[in-house]
Amino acid sequence: MWTLETASLALAAVLGAVTLRDHWTLSRAMRPRPLPPRLARYPSISVIRPIKGRDPELAENVRSGLEHGYPGEVESLFVFDDEHEYGIAIVEEVIAEYREAGNSDRIEILICGPPPPDRTGKLNAMLLGVRRARGELIAFADSDIRTDRDALRILVETMFHSKGVGCTFAPAVVSERARSLGDAVCAMLLNGLYTPAAARETLSSDSELPFVLGQLMLFTRPVLDAIGGLESLRGQLVDDLYIGVLVRRAGYRNVASSHPIRIIQYGLSPREALSRYTRWLTFSRTGIPQWSFKRPIALRAILFWVGFGAMLGFALSVQWLPAAAFAALATGVAASVNALHNRTGCAPLRARHWIASAVLILLAPLLLARVHLLQRRVEWRGRVYELDANSRLAG
Repeated sequence: MWTLETASLALAAVLGAVTLRDHWTLSRAMRPRPLPPRLARYPSISVIRPIKGRDPELAENVRSGLEHGYPGEVESLFVFDDEHEYGIAIVEEVIAEYREAGNSDRIEILICGPPPPDRTGKLNAMLLGVRRARGELIAFADSDIRTDRDALRILVETMFHSKGVGCTFAPAVVSERARSLGDAVCAMLLNGLYTPAAARETLSSDSELPFVLGQLMLFTRPVLDAIGGLESLRGQLVDDLYIGVLVRRAGYRNVASSHPIRIIQYGLSPREALSRYTRWLTFSRTGIPQWSFKRPIALRAILFWVGFGAMLGFALSVQWLPAAAFAALATGVAASVNALHNRTGCAPLRARHWIASAVLILLAPLLLARVHLLQRRVEWRGRVYELDANSRLAG
């Protein structure tokens, strides 16, 4: 006859098996994919780089973008709000070094002014960049990314060796070793949760996603025209994610490159880390509506909370064997997130930061409730955006 203790141990064992199977599926999806073949001709590209605020190692990020290794013509457009922005002097210094080395790519610094209420600052900069761009292809690059000499080339090769592609984008990894628990939590959010979920989605759909992860994304001009231009993103808080929805709606595909890029992120205070975490959840609400992408993330959160809650309940009832079994379940989920984080090729976590995955999942319900029920504004790169009930721009 089954007792409560026996049934609890059996349930913990079943959920542990689900955790192992889920981890294996995600780990398999993260295996390196083959690179596309080379092109006979590489079209010209305009790379638009909005910059706002103070990113760690900004000079190195800018330098890596200019030393792109692309075999075709590249135009780089750096877009700032105004001439007093912190990053302008850094960009000018790197450009001067680049010129002294004998490089002749077209490079320009643009001033776009503050955004109107129905645009994010990034979209405002992107719009000006597109108006000034001369390249056959249009790319957008965030200021906190570090690229190597293959990233841009492989992005273009991916576009022209896949059918019906409207946008290609590079998967991104927070690459630097966490210096604080806040760093580790935010890195884990991308590397341990979003990146494995995206890998699983692309594996099942020939590298396609119904949205775009916009740290480095590439478009043809006809596709931008087909979605109504970037003006069609007005009112969206997460313009880069939402642009992928419009690309799909226009009949094109969003395809992930097989070559990742690095996000340089560290030195976050607890308040900054919490704000960034909340912002990612806000972005996911409006920019990633697809349940197929969120399912593996939700599953791991549910498994962890079942394990954690049951552990507390049995421990309070002084039933140590089932408490230990469910503690093992929660620990296994957290260890899976840590292992997937390390599998991205980032700097591995220090032992004192292994708890970050548990903190990440424990905070999720509280922050999700805040995003869905309470939040009506979000701070992002020195700006405060007023939101409506659906987490879109109120303006």
